[in-house]
Amino acid sequence: MAEKRFLALADVSEILNISSAQAYALVRSGELPAIQVGGRGQWRVESRVLEEYISRGYEKTAEYVRSQSSAERGDSAEV
Repeated sequence: MAEKRFLALADVSEILNISSAQAYALVRSGELPAIQVGGRGQWRVESRVLEEYISRGYEKTAEYVRSQSSAERGDSAEV
């Protein structure tokens, strides 16, 4: 069976292991792009977009860890 192109927010919350309210907040803030579909305006997130969001999260975390490591070593951005 082919991978689904679009995920409901319930699917997103399960994949990210967060509450439905947190998934909705990510969409409402624009942090996680989504579209509204159907007469009731249900939110859908493209699988590819979710994977990109996760990748950005890893990049942000790696950047944070590097900056904390630099601070612990006493490195400074100021010259």
